[in-house]
Amino acid sequence: MEGNLKNVLVLSFGFLLLFTAYGGLQSLQSSLYSEEGLGVAALSTLYGGMLLSSMFLPPILIRKLGCKWTLVLAMCCYVAFSLGNFYASWYTLIPTSILVGLGAAALWSAQGTYLTIVGNAQARKTGQVGKDVVSQYFGIFFLIFQSSGVWGNLISSLVFGQMPTQGCGFLAVLLMAVFLEPVKDAQLEGEGEKQAPPFWSTLLSTFKLLRDKRMRLLILLPMLSGFEQAFLSGDYTRSYTTCALGIQFVGYVMICFGAVDALCSVLFGRLARHTGRTVLFALGAVTQLACIIALLLWKPHPSQLPVFFVFPGLWGMADAVWQTQNNALFGVLFEKNKEAAFANYRLWEALGFVIAFGYSTVLCVRVKLYVLLGVLSAAMAAYGAVECMESRRADGPLATEQTKPAEEGVTQTKL
Repeated sequence: MEGNLKNVLVLSFGFLLLFTAYGGLQSLQSSLYSEEGLGVAALSTLYGGMLLSSMFLPPILIRKLGCKWTLVLAMCCYVAFSLGNFYASWYTLIPTSILVGLGAAALWSAQGTYLTIVGNAQARKTGQVGKDVVSQYFGIFFLIFQSSGVWGNLISSLVFGQMPTQGCGFLAVLLMAVFLEPVKDAQLEGEGEKQAPPFWSTLLSTFKLLRDKRMRLLILLPMLSGFEQAFLSGDYTRSYTTCALGIQFVGYVMICFGAVDALCSVLFGRLARHTGRTVLFALGAVTQLACIIALLLWKPHPSQLPVFFVFPGLWGMADAVWQTQNNALFGVLFEKNKEAAFANYRLWEALGFVIAFGYSTVLCVRVKLYVLLGVLSAAMAAYGAVECMESRRADGPLATEQTKPAEEGVTQTKL
């Protein structure tokens, strides 16, 4: 097995182990610790911490520690949260929730940066187009990672004890520390030895990237990801599944979502090289639009059992587009500023979660669907504008797609 693919698999299984432990705990917070609102407070603190840390922390940690050790350190924050659940109280859950929030932004920024670097390295090695290999690697990652939703919800649904899943977090840290190889960014190496950027420049790099018009337009894509995930995990499970079928079906509905999401992730990662990302974005938008309209019209009834699983399945299909193609898009368009680009991605995704959770108890489900419809429409319009801008750039990613095969070996380094 070639080295880059091995590293992708190590990274993927590390996340699988970590989120098998963490995902089940997160989904049960509001149910397990409902007294005095401890569970809701823990989740709010978590996403608030992630929102703040996304603004500053990831670029600094990745520059100082490298992707590998940033991942290991961030995973330790998740393990601390798991330990806090053994003795759940305001004094254990709130501090560890803050830790997870701080670690989450760094974890996902380092993950996106790492996959982009190894994808481009593999492309240079094999003479392929960089964006194709990056998209394929993100597909493999999300195939394995999204299956954590299946295992985590299955454990929760079957009411297994917490101890087996807690051990998964420790195994994830060990796997990453021992088997994941450090990587160096060829983009920075190619620029030669130069003085490291000032601390304040690195600290503010997330915001400085917003001076790029493309980034300002693309912030709606990660926000859409936050909105749509929050709706499925919060509103669909509560207002449709629980009301009609009972809470015992929530885990199985989410298993359906996770399984379809995982399978479609690897499928879309491979399809991207043949269809281009625009086709996949259109597929994701049409699928989610159809689901939103159908949910506005549907009146759930217990006799319609299969339908309760059709919606999360289609939702998982659309989410697979957002997860694989959004990440690949950010990595390709902002290759010289990968750390800041993925920090922006997590910042705006977290904001989408925070806003969605914020109005969760204020707006009715029908209004939430209209909000989601508006965000989807605006995000697709902004994405289309970015693709039009890139098509006019002689050295842009879309121009590279149109080059002859003989030229790919030359143009791929620009990606």
